[in-house]
Amino acid sequence: MSNVETTPRPEMSKTMLGAGLVWLAVLVYASSNSIVSLLADIGRQHPIMGRNAVTLCNLLFLGSLISLIPMVFMFYKDWTLDNLGKLTRRDWSILSLSALLSSAVTPALFFIALDYTTVTNVVLIGRIEPPLFLLTAFLLLGEKLDPWAFSAGLIALIGALVMLLMNDGGARFSFGKGEIATVFATLSFIASTIVSRVGLKGIPLGIFSIYRTVLGTIIYYFLAIYLYGALHFQDIFSAIVWKWVWVYAVIVIIVGQFAWTLGLKYARAGDISLATSFSPLAALVIAMLLLGESPGAGLIPGGLIILFGIGIGQFGRIRHQRAEQRAIKARDMALDDALEHEGRVNFKGA
Repeated sequence: MSNVETTPRPEMSKTMLGAGLVWLAVLVYASSNSIVSLLADIGRQHPIMGRNAVTLCNLLFLGSLISLIPMVFMFYKDWTLDNLGKLTRRDWSILSLSALLSSAVTPALFFIALDYTTVTNVVLIGRIEPPLFLLTAFLLLGEKLDPWAFSAGLIALIGALVMLLMNDGGARFSFGKGEIATVFATLSFIASTIVSRVGLKGIPLGIFSIYRTVLGTIIYYFLAIYLYGALHFQDIFSAIVWKWVWVYAVIVIIVGQFAWTLGLKYARAGDISLATSFSPLAALVIAMLLLGESPGAGLIPGGLIILFGIGIGQFGRIRHQRAEQRAIKARDMALDDALEHEGRVNFKGA
């Protein structure tokens, strides 16, 4: 018998790395709504000529510009004439669409939602994302639909609905402008994720990240001017804005965006769905700690349902990993047998 090693394949190690980065990004993004709301409250407590300078638009616009600084240092080597020359019209179209969705439309819709409803409602309604993402990846990208991860996403969605309906008997929940904006923001986020997964397969990460951020920031600037007026960014150079924008830029944009982008490149759709299923609990806990929001009596039953969904998804992921390991072992054993039989044959016709 030959000594064939059964070490994990490089693809499996990259998949595990991608899953870990997605989990990190999910935890960061789970805190993003609370951080943004907290910073906006600080701005309201310290107005400039009666205006809140720490607006959601100022935070996003400046945060995106600040995030370009580490991006340039990390990815400038990707911006070569050779790499740029390899990009097709389809690649540039994917880059532009990703910039529009992920850096302009999605954050704009989420910020509109936060203006009209609570962080808790935004978080819970956003639970439509995990199962919808899996279905979209299956239908559009041809990825295998993981039944365990899909079931986990549906169970987490049920847990979120329980929280909403049990919050003072549902009397405090109404489907208004904020909730509608959350639904459209979630759909835009799914679309941007699908586009990113397609684009990252053939585009250098540095070109993808920098181009998307620059174009998305420009689009968002003109979108905000159109929606809120020409004077919307008049306080962008205020000291209080620059004092607090670093919190948002470093935690949410730099750490979260890099982890999410790298995670999308290597993680499976099931791992992404499982990680995002956990985000409502983290987001609710953070909202309770930072903002004093309470999901009400539905926290415990809804939270237990979500945890059950996470357990289902984790169980399915472990079964999938064990099946892969058995397949690798069977392949190696078959190779050993083939080599052993080959050694018994003297003449092979060549």
